[in-house]
Amino acid sequence: QVQVVESGGGLVQAGGSLRLSCTASGLRFDGYTMGWFRQAPGNEREGVSYISWSGSTIYADSVKGRFTISQDNAKNTMYLEMNSLKPEGTAMNYCAASSPIAPAYYSGVDYYWCDGRRDDSNCWGQGTQGTVAS
Repeated sequence: QVQVVESGGGLVQAGGSLRLSCTASGLRFDGYTMGWFRQAPGNEREGVSYISWSGSTIYADSVKGRFTISQDNAKNTMYLEMNSLKPEGTAMNYCAASSPIAPAYYSGVDYYWCDGRRDDSNCWGQGTQGTVAS
């Protein structure tokens, strides 16, 4: 069973940085695509960035140029370096893994991940809170 654990959140001032980590068990990174998602208060969970096992990356327009996704296949760990953070970026951050993958998975909607099980705490983890103060 795939399980993910997120860490690295915290409280920062606007313009600051956070580095999130996602460690996965029950899978090998090769063959999986990993994704970072966030859920702001009152909003749906949305996709932020994705990375394939080969290292190809995709970013949401709202974070391009500020966020960098990476992974260490040997450690089954994915990272998200978040720079120039804005107060509207305050959110609970989640990661997930998926195989196989289709273009719809990159649409920003979380439904396609974890077979639509939005409350699956193994697949989505508990999340890590990032708070950006103005």
